[in-house]
Amino acid sequence: MADADRSGSQPAAAPVAAPAPTAPATADPGALGLAALAMTTFVLSWFNAGLINGAVGYVVLPLAFFYGGIVQVLAGMWEFRRGNTFAATAFASLGAFWLAYWGYVGGVVPHLMQEPQLYQATGLFLLAWTIFTVYMTMAALRTNGAVLGVFATLSLTFLFLTIGAFAQSTDWIRIGGWVGLITALVAWYASFATVANSTWKRTVLPVWPLS
Repeated sequence: MADADRSGSQPAAAPVAAPAPTAPATADPGALGLAALAMTTFVLSWFNAGLINGAVGYVVLPLAFFYGGIVQVLAGMWEFRRGNTFAATAFASLGAFWLAYWGYVGGVVPHLMQEPQLYQATGLFLLAWTIFTVYMTMAALRTNGAVLGVFATLSLTFLFLTIGAFAQSTDWIRIGGWVGLITALVAWYASFATVANSTWKRTVLPVWPLS
C-alpha cells in the first residue's frame, strides 16, 4: 500500500506559459515620406523657379493631394507606430502642408484673386511653415546628415518664398524655386539611401548619422 502511494503521488507538471504575441514588423516608412516630399517639391519648384509657365501650375494640385499629402500623412502615422517622434511629426505635418496647399490654391485663391491683400495671406501661410521647418531643422541635428540637409534646404525654400510673397517679388520666388529643386534632390537622395540600405542590408549610400 505504501508502495502504491509513493508511485501514484507524483507532482503535477508546471503549466507551460504561452509565448507572448509579437507585434508585426513595420517597414521603415521614411523612404516613402521622403520620396513624396521630393517629388511634389520638385514639380512645384519648376514653376516657382520660372522654368515652366505658371499658367499650367495647377498640374501640381493632384500630386500635392495624393502623393505629397495623403501618402506623407500615412508615412507619419506609421512613424508613430514605430515610436519615431521626429519623423512622425515631420511627415504628418508636411503631408498636411500639401493638403492645405491643395485646398488653398485650388479652393481659396480663385475666390480672392481680386483682393489686394491676397499676397499678405499667402505670405502668412508660408511664414507659419517657415517657422515649423526651422525648429524641425534644429531637431534634425540629432538625426543624420541627409535628413538635416532636407530640412535645412526646405527651411530656406520656405523663407525665400515667404519673402517673395510679402514683397511681391518674383525674383525671391524664383530663388525659392531653385532652392526647392535642391531640396527635392536632397530628399530623393535620402529616400534612395534608405531604400537601398534597407534592401541590401548594408550601407550602400551614406546618410552620415549625427547621434
